[in-house]
Amino acid sequence: MENILVVTTNNIPGYEVVEVHGEVFGLIVRSRNLFSNFGASLRTIFGGEVRGYTKLLADTRVQALDRLKNEAQTKGANAILMMRFDSGDIGQQMNEVVAYGTAVTVKQTADKASTVGI
Repeated sequence: MENILVVTTNNIPGYEVVEVHGEVFGLIVRSRNLFSNFGASLRTIFGGEVRGYTKLLADTRVQALDRLKNEAQTKGANAILMMRFDSGDIGQQMNEVVAYGTAVTVKQTADKASTVGI
């Protein structure tokens, strides 16, 4: 995959937006397994972190971000502005995570050197 710069800001210092490709998103829905659900229900009684869910959500965010970058690349973008995550439950067995933002093409401005490489 081409290097796609992803930022949560409206702009990138030292770069200008030369083309807007539009909204892009990366969506993933994951199901929870029976053992994770059982462990989580015990944690609600005794307290503490539910490590299985923490890992599941962290991995899911990484995959959603990869899908977001792939979609931006297919549109010809080299950056994504205003990236955000959103998540929710579907029933009690599934979790969805979406990464979304605006796909753009940026180029480095002549008057500023940036520490961000594209």
